[in-house]
Amino acid sequence: MSGTASSRVELLQGTLDLLILRTLLFGPTHGHAIARHIQRTSEDLLQVETGSLYPALHRLEARGWIAASWERSEKGKRAKYYRLTRRGRKQLTAERTKWETFSRAMGLVLKPVDQEL
Repeated sequence: MSGTASSRVELLQGTLDLLILRTLLFGPTHGHAIARHIQRTSEDLLQVETGSLYPALHRLEARGWIAASWERSEKGKRAKYYRLTRRGRKQLTAERTKWETFSRAMGLVLKPVDQEL
């Protein structure tokens, strides 16, 4: 599925944290790679803008859910790498559970079992 500007999905408030935590489950990476991973795995339906990504990363770091350190990227440039902390793993589980509950509820409301649209 090709993603055009009109087919992209706006992120619901609070989902960016979950997407970042899930991405970091694979290991430490820098901000640009986080954004690329989210875009690629969502088949270009989700695009995280820099103006949203970096404030979210700072917020998650302040909460102790991720930690950051300066390292050299594959291209030899200094980049800030983010990694999931133990608290972040616990939060990922909690956020995933909330999202799955919300998603199930939306599905039930949008298409009730006893009513066909």
